[in-house]
Amino acid sequence: MRIEIERKFLVQGDAWRTDQGVRIRQGYLNRDKERTVRVRIAGSKAFLTVKGVNTGASRTEFEYEIPVVDAEQLLLICEGPLIEKIRHTVADAGMLWEIDEFSGANEGLIVAEIELERENQYWKRPAWLGEEVTDDPRYFNSNLCNHPYCTW
Repeated sequence: MRIEIERKFLVQGDAWRTDQGVRIRQGYLNRDKERTVRVRIAGSKAFLTVKGVNTGASRTEFEYEIPVVDAEQLLLICEGPLIEKIRHTVADAGMLWEIDEFSGANEGLIVAEIELERENQYWKRPAWLGEEVTDDPRYFNSNLCNHPYCTW
């Protein structure tokens, strides 16, 4: 069993922009509070991911690569609208950040995520990092489907 420890933050400015990013389309086959089942196409790869309930910044996560053609079909049966975004990868002070720049109904939302080995792990805060939103369910991708950023 894999445990994902992830913290999520809003982003300020453009100093983090270092690459073109990868286009991501994702949808949810299940968005239950106890578990989510996500289908994602990221560039030329596709994944099926099952995540458990959040406990602080931690939760169980199981991710499997699947054929893109299968993912395309699964996206057609997902609940609610799809999430579309460009994911940028930024290295800063020895840590790897994933910065999601959302489009569509979530246009204008930019969120940075960092995966940690333990919840109390030290890391240096980049200058472009804004408010922490790890515990705010509005920023969960699974919630952005039915409650997009443009409606807040």
